[in-house]
Amino acid sequence: MPLYDFKCLDCGQQFEALVLKSQPECPGCQGNNLEQLISMFSVDSASIRQSNIQSARKAGVKVAKDKAIADQEAIKHHDD
Repeated sequence: MPLYDFKCLDCGQQFEALVLKSQPECPGCQGNNLEQLISMFSVDSASIRQSNIQSARKAGVKVAKDKAIADQEAIKHHDD
């Protein structure tokens, strides 16, 4: 299967996409300004696993911060 890793150059989101005939779109911003990344699926090492874990943790922290800000704004606007 032609499964590739991409990074959106507009919003920075990284994702996998099945590519058959058309160029994929970013799931975050629906943009087509994409960079195809080197897939690391066949390489497995402790350093790569650690790097992936750190990336996932950073993304999780960002999502949690964004959610906290959105919750505070929703509470503030609800009280107005």
